[in-house]
Amino acid sequence: MSSRPISEDDLHAFVDQALDPARRTEVAEYLKSHPDVAGRVEDYRRQRESLRAALAPIAEEPVPSRLDLRRLIEARRASRVGWRAAAVAAAAAIVLLCGGAAGGWMLHDLSQPPAGGIAALASQATESFEVYASDHVRPVELRAEDRTLLVDWASQRLGRAVTAPDLSRSGYRFMGGRLVATPQGPAVLFMYDDDRGTRLAVLSRRMAVDQDAPMRPHSRGSTAGFAWAENGIGYSLVGPLPAEALHPIANEVRRQERGI
Repeated sequence: MSSRPISEDDLHAFVDQALDPARRTEVAEYLKSHPDVAGRVEDYRRQRESLRAALAPIAEEPVPSRLDLRRLIEARRASRVGWRAAAVAAAAAIVLLCGGAAGGWMLHDLSQPPAGGIAALASQATESFEVYASDHVRPVELRAEDRTLLVDWASQRLGRAVTAPDLSRSGYRFMGGRLVATPQGPAVLFMYDDDRGTRLAVLSRRMAVDQDAPMRPHSRGSTAGFAWAENGIGYSLVGPLPAEALHPIANEVRRQERGI
């Protein structure tokens, strides 16, 4: 029997049937003598099966034409036609960068947001909203009727308990949500809409930087929002509304997340 402790990763890999035979046997023996952990693993297994059942229709859909391998290869070949011009442009850019290195790098430091901080969170929320809110076929991966499943899934992946805010008092119904990838790890995106087709989204993820930050506005193009962080979790409400209309809704989200 190995003396290596059974970790949370081992438990998830056990449920996913991703352990080698020897390690799987060790985990199985461990679960026999730890019924409380075995019960938690059984919950993981049920969540896995529920997710597989909920996402099965998506897995059976044909691959979109834009992702067809032959089309991707042809596009890649076409992009190589102008490589010489691109090389010349790159060389010119290097000359310009070297010529203004000192001033340019100072401007770079001033313009770049802290990696992973509130500015990054706001940008990620805006980008995710612009991709999914305009999708009239599948704006969410799990719909409102799968709210519990979605929240459990997101909590498991983020490693912290999350909740889907109720914005019905603000005139917005819960549509559902999805997990999205960020450089800082998984984030959950909850989507809402009103009776006029206006959509809002709340993106949340763990914060390595700006773990506690006051609410601040942000905007890009026609999308505005508010972002903040508390106790290591960041939140950003975004939508195609003016800041004065979004602010009270963001306050409502923060109030609910605080459990007030």
